[in-house]
Amino acid sequence: MNVTALSEIEQARFNMVEQQIRPWEVLDQTVLQALFDVQRERYVPPAMQSLAFSDVELPLIINSVDTRETMLSPKVEARLAQEMQLKHTDCILEIGTGSGYQAALLAKLAQQVTSVEVDSRLAAFAVQNLQRNHVDNVKVEVGDAHSGWGTTEYDAILVTGSVPVVPDALKYQLRVGGRLVVVVGQNPVMTACRITRTSAASFDTKTLFDTVIKPLRGATISQFKF
Repeated sequence: MNVTALSEIEQARFNMVEQQIRPWEVLDQTVLQALFDVQRERYVPPAMQSLAFSDVELPLIINSVDTRETMLSPKVEARLAQEMQLKHTDCILEIGTGSGYQAALLAKLAQQVTSVEVDSRLAAFAVQNLQRNHVDNVKVEVGDAHSGWGTTEYDAILVTGSVPVVPDALKYQLRVGGRLVVVVGQNPVMTACRITRTSAASFDTKTLFDTVIKPLRGATISQFKF
């Protein structure tokens, strides 16, 4: 890549990948390409766009309302996506849609994403972002999915907020061979894990990396589909 010929925004994206994400052991070429293809700045609240490529969590302030949620830092988003070990034929459940960026990233790597968001304001913001960027293989639904969502089994599940313990219901929504990537623990000690369903009743857990992210918000809200 000829870095000198890049526009200012593409230079910032390149620097994000090379200086933040690749050093964080994100080396899967498909994931790295998705980070270039999915334009992160188009999922960031307008007031935050100058920080779209910064190594920080960004507050999700929608129409001057602070939702008290954040976008994860780019390196965490990328590492979580890589650890899901996705194939293009996979169907994914994402719990916690946020701005829709992580869902768009996963949609680039898989066949279909169902993303569930407990905050209807964020869900609407994510839908707007996904539609504007012509991402048509993400379905956003509103509700509390911290203990599972429906009865469908998925090839992979991502939880974008931390949980103190992993609900069994989530593990049983994996197909055999499916992977659940989730950050487990409580501040200040949290660990990202990948749980693989190895048979009908057996699971293998692998510790991935230490991090600290906001807890998953779980509140009972009526299920509403866009």
